[in-house]
Amino acid sequence: MIVLMTELVARLPARVPTVATRTALLSLAAVALGTLSFGMAVLLGGLDISIWLAVAGGLALVGFALLAIRSYDTAVVIGLLSMGFVRYQPAPTDAAFAVIMVVAGATGRFRLARVPLVIRWLVGLLLIVNVFSFIDVVEPKEAFQFFFITAYLLVFSVWYAGYLDSAKRARTLVIVWIGVGVVSAVLSVAALYAHIPFRSLILSEVDGGERAAGFFKDPNVFGPFLVPIAVILLEQQITRRTPRLLNLRGVTCWLLLATLTLGVLFSYSRAAWGNYAIAVAVMLICASIRRRGARRAMKAMIALLATAAVALVALSATGSIAFLEHRAQLQSYDTERFAAQDYGWDLGWSHPFGIGPGQFHFYYPVETHSTFVRTFSEQGFPGLLLWVAILLTTLVIALRNVREGRDTFGIGSSALLGAWCGLIFNSAVVDTLHWRHLWLVAALIWASTLRRPATSTLQRSAIP
Repeated sequence: MIVLMTELVARLPARVPTVATRTALLSLAAVALGTLSFGMAVLLGGLDISIWLAVAGGLALVGFALLAIRSYDTAVVIGLLSMGFVRYQPAPTDAAFAVIMVVAGATGRFRLARVPLVIRWLVGLLLIVNVFSFIDVVEPKEAFQFFFITAYLLVFSVWYAGYLDSAKRARTLVIVWIGVGVVSAVLSVAALYAHIPFRSLILSEVDGGERAAGFFKDPNVFGPFLVPIAVILLEQQITRRTPRLLNLRGVTCWLLLATLTLGVLFSYSRAAWGNYAIAVAVMLICASIRRRGARRAMKAMIALLATAAVALVALSATGSIAFLEHRAQLQSYDTERFAAQDYGWDLGWSHPFGIGPGQFHFYYPVETHSTFVRTFSEQGFPGLLLWVAILLTTLVIALRNVREGRDTFGIGSSALLGAWCGLIFNSAVVDTLHWRHLWLVAALIWASTLRRPATSTLQRSAIP
């Protein structure tokens, strides 16, 4: 709906808004808001919400829509700030960005043309395949709820890729992400070992609250949420770029990086650890192939080893070494996960268009713990093919950006490539389809495609 609305708005006169133009914009906005309201009603249908809370929520959305019209970038900042709070589906950030995207479409600021054409086709086809998969749905209400979140995130990634068009907006994203990540890491680690205010709210119910989860429902989501911004921060420190996106002193940068690293470590998520290791390794390899890059990469390795030493001291001081060793081993429930994945592959082969969005747990008591298995079982072979195509197309764009020295308005291409490789690994062992930060990283990579290659930068920094 938002994409269609944007295409229609693009055909309207752009100079002087006539009465007809204003009427058309208001009509389109009303239709989009109606669609959004229907979707939110479906998503919240299973919750016991009082009439007064519903009215207050509706007024808040209207007020936020007025803010988005009045101060577009301020509304986006609020949406980004709320990305670190995902305890329920839909999350507050989803409502915020849904309203922002409606406003963007109604005011002609949903710039679809800035997104690579192949990505637009892949995203559109994946949405269509999701609709076809409703043929074999067992629980329609659950399917609609899951589908609306999937559709929202796909549209969000396309919208944000068009929105990010300046270093100012890129800097705002990085600063907000660092702030949310560092605060979440500090509070969640502190809540593990100290009786701080709102401790019960911060601790997750997973594994008896023994793992840092920030304000996420699952530590397996919280840990990977910190990885992309940690790698971006590390790349900013070891790569000389003029002008710099962040003007941080070395000590400040490493303290922030150490805090984010501790957050990943104390999430005790094996997938997050692997994600982080892959992201850092890929980023350092890319950085080292540039002139004088090997020296800076070596300094970064030394600093990372020092950070690891600090982490080990923290683990020892908190008596968590034994729990770390336990989490690093094969867990008893891993056998159930592997069995669920085997069953998911069988479902995909027996259902050409899958069993429908969010339907897997009606067939098997354990979730798939793999985005590849989920898309194959719930959308069939077409869904799996499109998911892999999105991953690989984005990977190719990221690789090309590294080769050509093309950053995303100051966000380094090496860091984004590393973050994307880590997320691909994570997607094989955890269901990442509804991870907001996965689609945000994808949008950052797509947003770079209209940037010119940094030819002069490459001549100065690449190996002759």
